[in-house]
Amino acid sequence: MKFIKQFFLIALFSLIGEALNFLIPLPIPASIYGLVLMFFALHFKICPVSAVKETGDFLLGVMPIFFISPAIALLANIEVLKSHWHFFLLLGVLSTFVVMVVSGWATQIIIRLTSKKKNPEEGRM
Repeated sequence: MKFIKQFFLIALFSLIGEALNFLIPLPIPASIYGLVLMFFALHFKICPVSAVKETGDFLLGVMPIFFISPAIALLANIEVLKSHWHFFLLLGVLSTFVVMVVSGWATQIIIRLTSKKKNPEEGRM
């Protein structure tokens, strides 16, 4: 019964995300709305982690199953991939580099902002 309640709570946040996606005309997927709402509910302790922990762990454990279909689709289209392998390799390398650079910059900005808030006298010299 505990798992049903926990799954219902997760599904409820997903449903609220779907409703927000319908009501707010932004190009944001409904799952992101639900995820953000769940994050804030957990962060501000509106919904305790214990209320969804076991079911969340279970869903994370079975998540690799959801990658089987895309893997089969890749294998079914292997000829297309073979003919354009150099494009996919270049795209993979470039996108990895861009993600690393943007992540580094974002981390540096966050570190600077939090250090200024903790030590406001340090910025004045």
